[in-house]
Parts: sequence; structure tokens; C-alpha cells
Amino acid sequence: MHFLSPLLESYITNSSEDEPKVLQELTRETHLKVIQPRMLTGHFQGRVLSMLSKIMHPKNILEIGTYTGYSALCLAEGLQKNGALHTIDVNEELSSIQQKYFQKSEYGHAITAHTGDALTIIPTLDLIFDLVFIDAEKRSYPEYFEAVLQKTKPGSIILSDNVLWSGKVIEPVNPKDIATKVLLDYNKKLKEDPRVETVLLPIRDGLTVSRVL
Repeated sequence: MHFLSPLLESYITNSSEDEPKVLQELTRETHLKVIQPRMLTGHFQGRVLSMLSKIMHPKNILEIGTYTGYSALCLAEGLQKNGALHTIDVNEELSSIQQKYFQKSEYGHAITAHTGDALTIIPTLDLIFDLVFIDAEKRSYPEYFEAVLQKTKPGSIILSDNVLWSGKVIEPVNPKDIATKVLLDYNKKLKEDPRVETVLLPIRDGLTVSRVL
């Protein structure tokens, strides 16, 4: 579902910061070689992630759901000089394209890519994260959230992507549609959870910003 007209979306993108060249190249290769390229973060949302990261200037960033590495590169733009970004994806077939573009960028030295189950990997990371981006299996969002809360501190920001789920969150729910039901519960949980304060932004497919209290 497009929440804005294509013309207005184009105007918004054209009125925002330009997409870095390395991300333009990654976008092209993703569309040429990878199934479901629509999962790519994209120009406008990528600039939003970059801006949020630059505002926060985090020491440590955690990302759940690397895909081809676009959002990781955007988030890395705001890292402190000696900062680190850890990104996790279950699909090892994407590792080569991720590493190609991580190393082409100026942030390759700061990015550590993990392959496997995020819920298994997160407890092994001996770090406190200032910024977290959740963009993986939607049915596992509640579990991801609880896992990353253990690795944050007051003032940390947790971003959750695709929380509007193509508008399905306001439509009658198919009983077989587990992902939509989980996201509805997740959005309600974030609103009511006393451990965070939350605002849902209508950016692309919905981006929730939760600040740890």
C-alpha cells in the first residue's frame, strides 16, 4: 500500500539529502541479483536512519535484519569515531553482497556482520547499544524487543520497521495472517510498555521510535 501518491513521494525524496554513491550502487545490484528487492530500505528511509543516527552519535549500534546491508550503512554514518555496528541476518547467502559494500564504504572497519538466529546471538554480545534497528521476521518482533532491551540503557533508541505492514494493521485481519496479528499486539505493547516512550512515524511502511526510560 502506498500511503502517499507517487508524485508526493518523489517530491519528498528529491527534497531530502542525496543518496550516497555507494548506496546507489548497492541498490542497483540488489535489484539485479536478489529476490524481493522491495525489502531494501531505500533512499528516503535510508536518509531518515542516517539523520537519526547522526543526531544520536551512538557508540554502539545493533541491527536485526541486514538484508543486503543498505540500512546498516545508513546507520553507520552517525557512529562515533571508534564506534561499532553489529548487524545480524539469518540468510548466509547475502553475506557476499553485504561484505562487498561494507568494504567499499568508509565504515567497513566498524561493521561486524553475524549470520544466524538473532535471539541466540544477541545475548552473546557483551555491549550496551545506544541505537537498535529491528527489521527482520515480523512474528519475532516481541522477542527481539525483549532481547534488545537487555542490551540498552536509559536514553537508548529502539527503531522498529514495517509496523504499518502495508496498511494491514487497520484492515480486517485474516485469521491465518499471523504476522499482522503479532504486529497489532506489538504496536499496542510499545504504546503501553512503561519501560519505553514511543511514537509511530508514518515513514514508508511505518517506523516506530521507542526511547528507553
